[in-house]
Order: sequence, then C-alpha cells, then structure tokens
Amino acid sequence: MLPEPLLTTRREDERDIPVLIWRAEGALRAVSSAPLGGGIGVRRWVLNATVPMSYDRNDPADHLAGLAREFDLDGPGVGLMTGVDVAEVVRRTDTGVLVWATVGLGTPVPAAAPTAAAPTVAASAQPVGTVNIVAYVPARLGDAALVNAVATATEAKAQAIAELGLPGTGTPTDAVAVLCPSDGPINAYGGPRSTWGAPLARAVHAAVLSVGRDTVVPWSDRLQG
Repeated sequence: MLPEPLLTTRREDERDIPVLIWRAEGALRAVSSAPLGGGIGVRRWVLNATVPMSYDRNDPADHLAGLAREFDLDGPGVGLMTGVDVAEVVRRTDTGVLVWATVGLGTPVPAAAPTAAAPTVAASAQPVGTVNIVAYVPARLGDAALVNAVATATEAKAQAIAELGLPGTGTPTDAVAVLCPSDGPINAYGGPRSTWGAPLARAVHAAVLSVGRDTVVPWSDRLQG
C-alpha cells in the first residue's frame, strides 16, 4: 500500500521549501519517468519537491538523491521536482486507485510541435508549468501493463488539458509514477478500458481538471485579452 504523503519542508537559500514524501508500507513495483528512480523496478518511497522556477541545476537526479538522504529515505525510490507548491497537491480516488497530482499548466505545449520556438520570456518569469502525477493501483501489474498505465495517465491528463481549452497536451517537464503491489496475480493490461486503467484514467483526469478549472484562463480569453 502507498499511504498518504507527508508534507514537510527543507531549508534552502534561507527559505522553507515544501516537499511531499510517500513512504510505502513495503516494496512496491513501479514505473516512472522521474529524474530519480525512473524506469521499472521495486521502489519504497516517492518524493516530490518544489524547486524555484529559476532552477538551473543540470544534476536533478543527484539533487533528489541528496534530498532523499536528508529525509532518511532508505532503499530505491522515485524523486520528482516541480515549480508548483507541492502543498497544493490534489488527491483523487476511483475504484481503489489513488492519484495525487501537483498541477502547473502555465506552459502548455503540443507534444508534436514542428519546431522548438525560441523563448520569449525569461525563464524566471515564466508561469509554473509542470504536472507531476503519482498513482497507486491496488493490484499487481505486469511490465507491459505498467508501461500502458503511464500512457493511460498521460492520455487522461491530455484530455483534461484539452477540455480546459489550452493549446497543448502537457508541459515540457511533466512526470508520472505508477506504483502497485509486488505480489498477487498479474494483471496484463493497463489501457484506458482495462480493469485498472479505466479508474486510473478517471482519477487522473479529475485531478488535473479540478486544478485547471480553478487556475487556468481559457486560451480564447487570453487571445481576446
């Protein structure tokens, strides 16, 4: 099981900066695109750390590993970071699937943009733009199902962004972590119409949509403004 996260802080640059920490009750199978602990394997914890929007370190995995040591997180885990205040995490559940999301939609981009546009705003002045999703599925997923679950969560996020009227499918720095028990019968599928992929999709969609409705100005309104 993946319990509710602990909200704590770390001291950096004379400021208290929020961090979310999930400590698993036992070893869990996981798949993630996170800087630290990405790929498929056994994981024991998840950390989601707020960083300044001016963040320019080129060693995020080492940075996150240092934070894990600071909080006495033993064994392999998953480390994510975001410009979002992680204290604003949103939790949604559906049919036993748990989803926690920190949602920043200030820099939406289409996944298949033809070319990378030159930035028009200084990096430190850009709005927050990272969506980090941590999900727990209460049944063991096979390797292919774990990979499919990442795709399912990403599709659900993109669906919510489309419904918010934003011109993109995500942000350039989004990350996903899906965790599940390491024992029990193996579920072979994680797609959006599968037993566990369907509630995962609904929970991710609900989480992203709920934050977006509170914070996002529709793109059409931006154009008119």
